[in-house]
Amino acid sequence: MTATATLVATVAVLVAVNVWVHYGPSRWQPVAGPLIALLLLLLARSAGLSWEQLGLGRETLVAGLVWGAGAVGLVAGAYAVGLAVPASRRLFLDVRHRVGPVRAARRALLVVPLGVVVLEEVAFRGVLWGLLEVEHGAAWASAVSSVLFGAWHVLPAVDGVRATSDRDEPMARGALIRQVAGTVVFTTVAGLVFALLRQRSGSLIAPFLLHWATNGLGILAAAWAWRARRG
Repeated sequence: MTATATLVATVAVLVAVNVWVHYGPSRWQPVAGPLIALLLLLLARSAGLSWEQLGLGRETLVAGLVWGAGAVGLVAGAYAVGLAVPASRRLFLDVRHRVGPVRAARRALLVVPLGVVVLEEVAFRGVLWGLLEVEHGAAWASAVSSVLFGAWHVLPAVDGVRATSDRDEPMARGALIRQVAGTVVFTTVAGLVFALLRQRSGSLIAPFLLHWATNGLGILAAAWAWRARRG
């Protein structure tokens, strides 16, 4: 396959997956994520991308681990400070993660890395970034993959609004649009950070670890904040 055809096929797969993830059975997501990531890697390899161009080369393994470990440390430190200060602790009170420690650990250590991070990092910082970098350079690859990453979060943002809104008093359309738009902008910027980390380290491991830390440790922090509030 040509790089352009592979790029189109990758975007088409991601659109289908995005719809399925949010309307299909959630119990299959930890299994489906790695399988779809493998499919995308096979598509990229068929287009001629090397493992190094996909961020999975052995030469950059150590750099990816070092950069990733540093990123995890920064996120963990920021969350610890936020939880230690009562005024900022309420920012962690996400009703979606008002769960017990076992369930929170399962989400953070199983659902997030397998059902979310593997697929998103392989798709956006691996395959899409690699295809775009070969054709247009790293700057263009980072910008376009980040915009696509933001668009990927439209449906999750809508789901999040529904989960946190009052069923008896549904959110007004304008407020819904603002909240979804804010999520898309935030995830686009986050995608750019992940992409720059991918470029700087040369490895997919670094953004994978940062992505997991942001989401996975965030779930654990939210669950702890709810328990601390109950007291």
